[in-house]
Amino acid sequence: MTTLKYLGGYSSSLQQQVQQLIDSKRLGTWLEQRYPAQAQHLIQTDAALYDYVQRIKQQFMRSADPISKVFYDTRMHVIGNALGQHQFVSRVQGSKLKRKNAIKVSAIFKTLPEPLLRMVVVHELAHLREKEHNKSFYQLCQHMEPDYHQLELDLRLFLTLREQGD
Repeated sequence: MTTLKYLGGYSSSLQQQVQQLIDSKRLGTWLEQRYPAQAQHLIQTDAALYDYVQRIKQQFMRSADPISKVFYDTRMHVIGNALGQHQFVSRVQGSKLKRKNAIKVSAIFKTLPEPLLRMVVVHELAHLREKEHNKSFYQLCQHMEPDYHQLELDLRLFLTLREQGD
């Protein structure tokens, strides 16, 4: 039995189900059925990603601070389960305090299905309002993406499959 590091917080019964899929070499098939390969998204450039994030922000978080930069980061790897990051920079310019918000998303999402990209974008947008991963944070994520928790699990399954080399 392999260590399922991306599923550590989930129940042992779910981990056993995933392990059975891995052992029978069916995890990839199961994910392919949920997310067909022909449904690949077209959000491949930083400009397209910026527009995508702005549309979601406009729909759900009009009054939140503006986002100055959104981009795919080719150097970002799955470290500490981070596949996206938000940055808040405050600078004093004269007598004014200027704030800039940036979001970077791992370039791995260029090849993953769009719903998983949306889940990470929603997660990072939620940090504009809620800095911590608390109940309010996850309620906001679910408001923007009702299937947020299922998509997070599916993303962890994709990462597990990728790590298995299948």
